[in-house]
Amino acid sequence: MGKFYVTTPIYYVNDVPHIGHAYTTVAADALARYWKLKGEKVCFLTGTDEHGLKMQRAAQEKGITPQELADRNSEQFKRLWEKMNIGYDDFIRTTEERHMKTVSAFVDRLIKADDIYLGEYEDWYCVPDETYWTETQLLPGRLCPNCKRPVELLKEPSYFFRMSKYRDPLLKHLDLHPDFVQPEVRWNEVKSFVQGEIRDLSISRTTFDWGIPIPNAPGHVTYVWVDALLNYISALGWPDDPEGKFASFWPADVHLIGKDILRHHAVYWPCLLMAAGVPLPKTIFAHGWWTNECRKMSKSLHNFVDPNEMIDQFGLDAFRYFMMREVAFGQDGDFSVTAFKGRINSDLANDLGNLLSRVCGMISRYLDGKLQGAPDLQGIDRELEQGLATTDHEVELCFNKFTFHKALTVIWGFINQVNKYIDTTGPWTLAKDPAKKDRLLTVLFYSAASLRGIAILLWPFIPGSAEKIWEQIGLVPPLVGINRAEQMPFKTFAPKSLIKKAEPLFPRIEV
Repeated sequence: MGKFYVTTPIYYVNDVPHIGHAYTTVAADALARYWKLKGEKVCFLTGTDEHGLKMQRAAQEKGITPQELADRNSEQFKRLWEKMNIGYDDFIRTTEERHMKTVSAFVDRLIKADDIYLGEYEDWYCVPDETYWTETQLLPGRLCPNCKRPVELLKEPSYFFRMSKYRDPLLKHLDLHPDFVQPEVRWNEVKSFVQGEIRDLSISRTTFDWGIPIPNAPGHVTYVWVDALLNYISALGWPDDPEGKFASFWPADVHLIGKDILRHHAVYWPCLLMAAGVPLPKTIFAHGWWTNECRKMSKSLHNFVDPNEMIDQFGLDAFRYFMMREVAFGQDGDFSVTAFKGRINSDLANDLGNLLSRVCGMISRYLDGKLQGAPDLQGIDRELEQGLATTDHEVELCFNKFTFHKALTVIWGFINQVNKYIDTTGPWTLAKDPAKKDRLLTVLFYSAASLRGIAILLWPFIPGSAEKIWEQIGLVPPLVGINRAEQMPFKTFAPKSLIKKAEPLFPRIEV
């Protein structure tokens, strides 16, 4: 048994969750579910980022304490993840004692290694992004190059991390590990940035107090991005449990992030880890942004896609499916209600839902809901079984490359193969001839066994619907914990109960 450690970024709690948060989290959930079914030891981490000036100001505007705001908004993320059937293994909050202990220990290690020194910092600061920029990096009008909002000139005493010291080691790591940053366009972006001048990183603040104190430095709190990045190891018990959870799961197999926080994860984070003598994560994958009907989402336009509304209106698994299927992971994508409805009607209702309905209906009608093996195997049946084996292999390749949309395309290729198999073999015709009973048994057995394989393949993406398929073909849920290798071959298919006519899996949506 191997291990797989996947993380989302920890989400900032100054506001409510939206489709961008849901997108990253569903992708991480799909990865975790896939490798759990493969028998790997998996840890899936998510959580909330709760310190910093932005948080302190947001709380002041609401007339409450930062901790009260953090508690309130962190709970919103937890409720959404429950609603979205997100099976995380741990939820970390940066205001937890376990996290604050890790941050203090990590900073103390850097101090003892002489990688931190006291100086004075003056630069342009973007409060919404919690990021400093130089004068030359700003857009005209002194706007943040990331979020396009005004920045503030801040000057304060600060402790600095000698990040410039790790420029060459990071360049070497990038060259030796082309998969360290994905997709390739992001690797090129990071490589270009690191080849330039890397300045030492200001890691403390004195102008506010909502943060984790720097050890033995009164008045200084840890820069929120250093604080936040350390969640990936604080959740594993570093440094107090080096032989336990940390040893079991670190280094992370993949950090899933949005492209707007690439520099923090692909430059700051590896340099910090190298300084502390901690191995680097294997992969940092930066996905793209969503637009809404071809317009950038923003607070001013009030056009953020609310996952709660989409789930209530169209159903959870339809929403999960659309996000994973519509856009190549790593590229920007557009959320369109018309496209969403089209996916529901075409892929989910017509292809998948209709397949389940026709197979269960024929087994109920022609065989009284009972399957009795496959006594008359022919070449077309073996082709179907080979089709599932090929699909299973291709899906694994897609998960290794984080190409979720391709995995679903491959699975739908097999769904179409099964539909064509039924059209070709014609069970409705076989049922009219008693002499062809064995052939009818075989065709319907193979059709139902195909649905079992489809349910296993789809469980990472649409787990609730996969469980319904599993139950409607006479198997006992849940899928989690099954022996996947044993359940995929057709010969092991053995329904535990009568197969009845299936309820519609995905009702069609009026366009």
